[in-house]
Amino acid sequence: MKRVYVSGPMTGLPELNFPVFYAEARRLRELGYTVINPAELNKNETRRAQCMRRDIRALTLCDAVQLLPGWRASKGAALELAVAKELGMQVFDHYNPIMEACNA
Repeated sequence: MKRVYVSGPMTGLPELNFPVFYAEARRLRELGYTVINPAELNKNETRRAQCMRRDIRALTLCDAVQLLPGWRASKGAALELAVAKELGMQVFDHYNPIMEACNA
């Protein structure tokens, strides 16, 4: 596992929850992973459909998904999780986060 996608709620949250996305991306990068962070992918995009298209495309290139707290309340995160499971990716959440350094 080398490439991790960060998934979680954005819509309706202060600052679109970007600080939480950035913090988790930083933590995973410090462990040596390549991180795909939708907050970085969509900094200047406000159209939900365009964001989701970009996000799902990026997700399909990953080995694992790290779910953020509150993901269950997010339609987008639920969709991302369904795609990840269908593609056989490893799934982690805030109760069972990625903790080991990347060995690649």
